[in-house]
Amino acid sequence: MFDKYDVIVVGAGHAGCEAAAAAANMGKKTLLITMNMQMIGQMSCNPAMGGVAKGQIVKEIDALGGYSGIVSDQSMIQFRMLNRSKGPAMWSPRTQNDRMLFAQQWRYHLENTPNLDIYQEMVSGLLVRGDYVYGVKTQLGLSIESKSVVLTNGTFLNGLIHIGEKQLGGGRAGESRATGITEQLVSLGFESGRMKTGTPPRVDGRSLDYSKMEVQEGDAIMEGFSFMDIEKPKEQRCCWITYTNENVHEKLKEGFDRSPMFNGTIESIGPRYCPSIEDKINRFAERDRHQLFVEPEGWNTHEIYVNGFSTSLPYEVQYEALKCVPGFENVKLHRPGYAIEYDYFPPTQLDIYLQTKNIKNLFFAGQINGTTGYEEAAGQGLVAGINACRIIDDLEPLVLKRNESYIGVLIDDLVNKGTDEPYRMFTSRAEYRILLRGENADFRLTPIGNHLGLAKSDRFEKMKKRHEEVEKIMEQFNEIRISPKEIDPILEKLGGTPLKQQMPLSQIITRPEIGLSDLMEIQKVREILQVYSNTALDSAEIEQKYKGYIQKEQDIAQKAVHLENLKIPETFDYSKLTSMSTEARQKLLKIQPKTLGQAKRISGINPSDIAILMVYIGR
Repeated sequence: MFDKYDVIVVGAGHAGCEAAAAAANMGKKTLLITMNMQMIGQMSCNPAMGGVAKGQIVKEIDALGGYSGIVSDQSMIQFRMLNRSKGPAMWSPRTQNDRMLFAQQWRYHLENTPNLDIYQEMVSGLLVRGDYVYGVKTQLGLSIESKSVVLTNGTFLNGLIHIGEKQLGGGRAGESRATGITEQLVSLGFESGRMKTGTPPRVDGRSLDYSKMEVQEGDAIMEGFSFMDIEKPKEQRCCWITYTNENVHEKLKEGFDRSPMFNGTIESIGPRYCPSIEDKINRFAERDRHQLFVEPEGWNTHEIYVNGFSTSLPYEVQYEALKCVPGFENVKLHRPGYAIEYDYFPPTQLDIYLQTKNIKNLFFAGQINGTTGYEEAAGQGLVAGINACRIIDDLEPLVLKRNESYIGVLIDDLVNKGTDEPYRMFTSRAEYRILLRGENADFRLTPIGNHLGLAKSDRFEKMKKRHEEVEKIMEQFNEIRISPKEIDPILEKLGGTPLKQQMPLSQIITRPEIGLSDLMEIQKVREILQVYSNTALDSAEIEQKYKGYIQKEQDIAQKAVHLENLKIPETFDYSKLTSMSTEARQKLLKIQPKTLGQAKRISGINPSDIAILMVYIGR
């Protein structure tokens, strides 16, 4: 029989893998329970990691000591830095990945993590005593005890798959759904809801005509996600772009009467920013085409992911419509697209640590909280795993602030504002995004990860060395003086105004038209700076070029810190705030904010409410 564990993690998707790895690496005896050990770390939808804001999250996970960045780099088949033409706050790394290799690497890392056991079975409920969880019970009737539990059930809680008029119970194509947990949690006073997500068809790449598509190559330099030295592949696979057309749209419309999206079969809300193809042509009827990304699933497979063609229409409608896409005239389907509905629990039922308010030592992470995306799930899983350890040791739980990380923005948004549609991270959600750049995630978060015992000494020393390099480069920027004779030919080529007198490099680099790569054409600059690493040079350039903007955001963030540090007593009685509106009192009572800063960000709470609250807590 099982011994008692410190932490049990239910579900081995992206959230579960990060939660289990974090808990085990922090020295806790950890059990990861999954319904199928062959599906650990599975990329259920697109074979890619990162993207706008999501790439920053992966780098933050890596900086804290998580595995997602390492696994992504080890399994990448293509790398691209998105939004290069914009400012560095918008630069977002993205990898195309080998789906099978990604899962294989995740399993390898987990199996080689000390303190971590893996067990295959369905968890059917929780062991609860009073208002504390003390383990889980399984479909076979086993009771496994632990000090804390992390639920990361993904789309498996009462999952229902839709393909046209067909409905199949399942958490993913070919896999059973999980039952029992939702029903128990509702009986314990939790509110649950339903959400929907979808996936496109997968096709045989040998049946496609790529000459009719636009090729999309990877970047020449494969930067990757991890701050550690992960070996990159020697070559990359390309992707392709094609488009739908009016013929495609007409074929799709023929199946609308059998679409679960339109005939009322699906009532739950899907992701706003990743709509199905039928939703696109219905909502954007004025557009005569929509972009499709043709993405390979790996190095050694012909399977292709048709990104942008998510659908739950009947099989034959999907097939006939795809044949009208340029390059898909002779397409062969490996499997159709489908939609899936599943249970989630509104995240306002969690505290800022991702612990449930109803049941102590019980944590939720991932799609169970109403989010969408591997990266959002992994970030939550990491924090939930950390705090599942900190809580049982009576240590202060980890709270990442909004000016510290995108993960902090994500969790703060979820627990304070909730969500009634699948939540996806964007750079626009972060008010301090110039501070939250991907390239400085190690400076922001590795010291925190090291303090927690998660980011090990080799990672911490590597970060310190890079930070020292950046500071030395910044000093060199001030010391290197450039004459008009040296710089004017370069400025003329770039359309810049000539210099009138000698100037330090630190001032010249703030010009928008010139970059450090241009200045390296000057021999003395090149001789002095070429001894430093490229990553340190990149960071130093950004810090110098955007120094004014960075300082401004730091000042704004600092002014908000005092509210974050003002804690609200856990036993505070909001009913005595009679000068506050009933709505505000109800929201404060529901969310139970830990600090005045958190209270301020609750939807519907205004400045006068905060002023009243400050008076009552003696501030």
